[in-house]
Amino acid sequence: MTTNDGFKYDEDDSVRFIQNYLPQELKNKFTDDDILYILDLVDEFYDKKGDVEPTDDDYEQYEQEILDFIISNARKDKVGEYTVEDIEWILDGEVAYCESLNNNEE
Repeated sequence: MTTNDGFKYDEDDSVRFIQNYLPQELKNKFTDDDILYILDLVDEFYDKKGDVEPTDDDYEQYEQEILDFIISNARKDKVGEYTVEDIEWILDGEVAYCESLNNNEE
C-alpha cells in the first residue's frame, strides 16, 4: 500500500517494527495478530470519522477517542484487556515506523 505521503507502507514490516519497538515487558503480551487488529481499529475509527485523514495533527486531536475506541472494541470482541499505556506503545510504534519510511524516502 502506498500512503498519501507517497511512501510504501507494508503491513508485515509495520508489525515487525512495532514488535521490536515494544518494551521487553510487552513483547509477549501482543501477538502479530493483536497488533494488526489494533491497527485495523485505528483505520476503522478514521473511516467512521469520514473526512478526517490519519495525520499527526488528527491523531493528537482524537487521541483519547481512538484509545477508547480500541480498548472498548478489544474488550467487546474478546481480543484482550489492554490499558491505555499498552495501546499507546502500539500507536507510537506505528508512528515511528511511518517516520522511518519518510526518512528513508529523503
